[in-house]
Amino acid sequence: MENQQILITGGSGFIGSNLANELAETNDVVVVDNGYLGTTENLTGDVEFHERNVLEDDLPTEVDVVYHFAALSSYAMHEQDPQEGTRVNVEGFVNVVEQARRDGCDTVVYASTSSIYGSRTDPSPETMDVVANTGYEASKLARESYGEYFSNHYDLSIAGMRFFSVYQGYGGAEEHKGEYANVIAQFADDIAAGRSPKIYGDGSQTRDFTYVDDIVRGLVLAADHELDGIYNLGTGEAYDFDTVVEMINDELGTDIEPEYVENPIPADVYVHDTCADSRRIRTETGWEPEIDLGEGIQRVCSQYDGQ
Repeated sequence: MENQQILITGGSGFIGSNLANELAETNDVVVVDNGYLGTTENLTGDVEFHERNVLEDDLPTEVDVVYHFAALSSYAMHEQDPQEGTRVNVEGFVNVVEQARRDGCDTVVYASTSSIYGSRTDPSPETMDVVANTGYEASKLARESYGEYFSNHYDLSIAGMRFFSVYQGYGGAEEHKGEYANVIAQFADDIAAGRSPKIYGDGSQTRDFTYVDDIVRGLVLAADHELDGIYNLGTGEAYDFDTVVEMINDELGTDIEPEYVENPIPADVYVHDTCADSRRIRTETGWEPEIDLGEGIQRVCSQYDGQ
């Protein structure tokens, strides 16, 4: 992607800032973020930043491509104020896409979630039935329904990306997320500091951990190919939390045992296992994950060299 006008909402957050910094090398990138989950310290590229809310009018939507990531992006955040979560996650999405459509943009890529698949150890295809067990999941399914509407009614190319457990580590753009950062970032920081990482439950839960650079490449390809519909972005390989702790210990040369604590998320809504079937985006764009978990953990742990 080159010489495009690009808007990224939530663009100073974790995934958004990584994408903004990558695209700013060859494109004109505008970031909209209200600072709730993002920080301008994440933006190292030459971007135009607007501290705005996605519910506002007159957003900078005269662009070629919109990437929409702005959201209350977890179960806990949404449950604190379900009405606000709905406004931001659903109304904010519709507001941004409608303004962009009126300004002539016809390519949108947005964040959905893989948690709507529930707990599955087998790879989850986009065609399987999904269920909203939480307000957060309901808001993302509503996004997908409105995305379908914009595609069918206005002929937009609008791709919803179901991310699978994206990570980078505190040496990247995750540190500001704190307790909301991926467990790999949290575990590595605890172990490097000599603290026992806390695992909710017994450590047997699994995730399809996907390094952020692979996610960024998938997002760029989604816009380049003007994808339309729903797509998984994940590696297709899942690892349990105990194994992740072992791999981090091996990488750091430590031997710190985890602390197992009661899971604060109710068992009937907690997603115990995830794994992506990403054949659709692989077939339509040629995307392949390039960074396996071993290399990803090496990158996360590299910031602690010499400590």
